[in-house]
Formats: sequence, C-alpha cells, structure tokens
Amino acid sequence: MSITDGLLTGAAPLWFHALFALFLLLALWRLPWGVLLGNRHLQHLFFGSTVALTLLWTLRAGISPGLGIHFLGMTTLTLMFGWDLAIISATLALLGVTGVGLESWQGFGFNGLCTILLPALASLGILRLVEARLAKNFFIYLFCCAFIGAAVAVALAGLAAALLLWGLDVYPWDRISQEYVMLLPLIMFPEGLLNGILMTGMMVFYPDWIRSFNARIYIDDQ
Repeated sequence: MSITDGLLTGAAPLWFHALFALFLLLALWRLPWGVLLGNRHLQHLFFGSTVALTLLWTLRAGISPGLGIHFLGMTTLTLMFGWDLAIISATLALLGVTGVGLESWQGFGFNGLCTILLPALASLGILRLVEARLAKNFFIYLFCCAFIGAAVAVALAGLAAALLLWGLDVYPWDRISQEYVMLLPLIMFPEGLLNGILMTGMMVFYPDWIRSFNARIYIDDQ
C-alpha cells in the first residue's frame, strides 16, 4: 500500500500492529508444524512461494503515499497452503519489502491487515462457499475460487485500505476515490487472471501442490 513514515498518526499504528499480531499468533498456533518440518518438498514450496511473492510485491504503481496498487497473489497462496501458512508466507514477504524500504515499519500492521489477512480470509470464505454450494468441478473451482476469488480479494483489500485512510482523516474521500478506488476495477481482472493462470498450471501439472484441491474429486470423478 506504500505506507510512508508519518502517514498514520496517533495510536492507530499501534492498534493495527496489535490486531495483526493477534491473527499472526493464531496462524502460528494453527500451523501444521509437524507436516512443515517433516516435509522437505513442502518447505521448498513454501519458501519458494514466499520469495516469488516478495518479488511480485516490489512491482507497484500509485501517486500518493498509502494509495499504491500492486498484485496481491494471496488467493493462490491461500488455496495452495491454507490460510495459516499463507499468512505466514505473506508476512515474511511483507518483512522483505519493508526491509528494503518499499514500505514503512510504522505501516506494517496496516499492510498486514489489508494486504494479507483480509484477502486470505476472503479467499477462504469463497472457497468454503463454493465447496458447500456448487458441484465439485475442475472449472467451477478454477473460475470461482481462483479467478473470482482473487478479484474479490483485491477489491475488498483495496476498499478496506481506502476506508481506513479516510476514517483516519489521512486523505479526503474525493482524493482517495480519484487516485485509488476508481482504479480498483482495473486491477481486479488482472489479479483474477494472474491467480487463474497460476492455479491452472498447478492444477494440471502439480495438483499435489494445492492443499485445497483434490484431483480425485475434481477430475477423476467427473
């Protein structure tokens, strides 16, 4: 989100840090430590995805501080690893982009909530809805969970960030709307397409990489 030092004032940064830390601790507690530590292939996949996400987050555009737009990739991470591992992986990526100066430490909690937690939970919610309401079909999973899920996730993340910046009186709504909100529809389709392409490749060639995808149910039983 390109949060710079001094953009968030008062106690707001501390509240964001504390709230994100609570969910991070929950993710660490839920983490399948035995599986992660005992599976070298999963470790390579986890750290490789983290590096790839860090590089993806270095590509961004925007005008004013806090109103930057970039690909999230959280839907793919969530479908691959589950929300717990996805949050840990993305937090490590956020540490990376913050460490090189693309984000500020003051905005770490804000970024964590808007670009990590909310998209991960939105992707998980759409996955659960699709599993409960729709048929177990390869294309339904791909289109609804990957493409639509990613588009919805980036839209919710952007709207949450916009509303928080407006509520904290960082920028007037007119400026946020013109420089940020109006651009969200333009990033929704590319975000969905990116996640859709990544998921398609893995579903076809490496279905065992995806924790939420059972090829025997979605393909073999059709």
